[in-house]
Amino acid sequence: MDAEARRREIAEAVWRVVRRDGVPGASVRAVAREAGTSMGSLRHWFATQDDLLVFAMTLVQERARARVLAVVSAAGPDTTRGLRALEEVLPLDDERRAETEVWLALTARALVDPRLAALRDGSAEDLLALCALVLREPGALRPGLDPALEAERLYAVLDGLALHAATRPAALPADRAREVLAAHLGSLRDTR
Repeated sequence: MDAEARRREIAEAVWRVVRRDGVPGASVRAVAREAGTSMGSLRHWFATQDDLLVFAMTLVQERARARVLAVVSAAGPDTTRGLRALEEVLPLDDERRAETEVWLALTARALVDPRLAALRDGSAEDLLALCALVLREPGALRPGLDPALEAERLYAVLDGLALHAATRPAALPADRAREVLAAHLGSLRDTR
C-alpha cells in the first residue's frame, strides 16, 4: 500500500472514532486501535492528535472538492449542473453524511485550533465561490438581484441544509433537502 493510501485509511479511522466517540475520544491510541496499527506506526505518519485531526478535516475538504469539480467540469450543456454541484456538499448519502458529521465536529474544535480554523475558513471561501459560480450560469439569476447577496444567501441555505440533514436526518431526508435546494435556486431564476 502506498503512503498516501495508508494516510487516508488512518484519516478514515479518525472519522469513525470522531463519529462514535467525539473529538476528545480521537486520541492517537484510539485511532491506532481503530486503524489496526500500533501507536508507533501511527506516529510515523502523524506526530500528534492535532496532526491527525487536521489531516482528517483536509480529507473531507479534498473529497468534496473533487466531487464538485467532477460535476462542474463535465462536458456538454446541462441545466442542472449547478444544482448537482451544490448537492455534492450536502449529506445526501452515507459517505457525505460521515464527512459532514466529521466536518461539524472539527469545525467546533476550530474555535480553539488555528490550523483547523484555517481549513474551515478556506472551505467557507470555496463554498461561497461555488455559490457565486452557480449563480453566474445563464438564466440562474433574475435581473435586479444582487449577485453577491444572493451568493451569500445561497451559501446560508446550503449550510442550513447540511446542518439539518446531518443532525436531524429523519426530519430532513435527502429527497427533501434536494427539493428545498432546487426550490431556492428556482426562486432566483430568470424565467423570461
